[in-house]
Amino acid sequence: MNKVERVKAALAFEPVDHIPVSVWMHIPSVDQDPKTLAETQVEAQKAYDLDFIKLMPYGLFSAQDWGCQVKFFCDKTHPPVVHKTAIDKIDDWKKIEVLPPYFCSWGKQVLLARYVRELVRDEVPVVQTVFSPLTTARKLAGDRIFEDMKTDPQIFHAAMEKITETTIGYIRENIRLGVSGFFFATQCATQSLMSDAEYDTFARHYDLRCLEAANQGTWFNILHIHGQKTRFAELARYPVQALNWHDRREYPSLKTARTLTDKCLIGGMDEEGCLSKGLAQEVSREVTTSIQEAGARGLMIGPGCVAFPDTPAENIRSACSAARRFLQ
Repeated sequence: MNKVERVKAALAFEPVDHIPVSVWMHIPSVDQDPKTLAETQVEAQKAYDLDFIKLMPYGLFSAQDWGCQVKFFCDKTHPPVVHKTAIDKIDDWKKIEVLPPYFCSWGKQVLLARYVRELVRDEVPVVQTVFSPLTTARKLAGDRIFEDMKTDPQIFHAAMEKITETTIGYIRENIRLGVSGFFFATQCATQSLMSDAEYDTFARHYDLRCLEAANQGTWFNILHIHGQKTRFAELARYPVQALNWHDRREYPSLKTARTLTDKCLIGGMDEEGCLSKGLAQEVSREVTTSIQEAGARGLMIGPGCVAFPDTPAENIRSACSAARRFLQ
């Protein structure tokens, strides 16, 4: 099997020659240069023989062009952080406008997709990172969004419309460049942040519009459910082909997830624990145990979120080897 065939088989719960595996991490030393970032990601894919590439834009790219001031460090282990939020009062949401996907920070990530696609062509599936509109809003303003949506829903919805339109434009531009799909990340789908009604009103509607666009011309869309006490069962019904979450640290386990969804699962590695801090043999055992719990079909091995930038190379190799040995 080649990598595209293997990933497609896993998504369809068909037999594979080995469990597909990938690892992704932020690369803050080069992530302001899309060409160098593309070359670095492709080098890592080749070094570990990864079955797909999850593109790694810096985490604040979707907020910077609307005025979020970002502090960059450009070293291996220190990702960018918010220096000053773009939204400091409710009326600041009125400044949000629809942005084109091919300029500034959004455009850099489109270039990243273009450069990676040129390097791997159709030999390796490539998924582009996209944040849910509410996640981008939170990056713009911080946790004040949960008050702003109650204080003036009309103003907040108007801003969310603009964020969503911009996100959809970015999705379409990446599809034009031939990505296999998207890694749709939500950092707001936790039960502690919003009521069910608020989530339906301020998140779900916008999420589904983005995913509708993402499914037009792609085949490998992953929902990443970030955080603790997530709305897993609810979001598992989203129109994606695969699910990714902190399965080694948070509910549900891979075994339990099998009872909650018929979608392909991506996980099995604790990026904050064994993968980054354990020994290579411990990583191998964790991957093997994860496959035994989830079953070999409809499964890919990956971290529950971004791996630490200083994750030992021998641990990544051990994870990949364990996934490849399981069916042999």
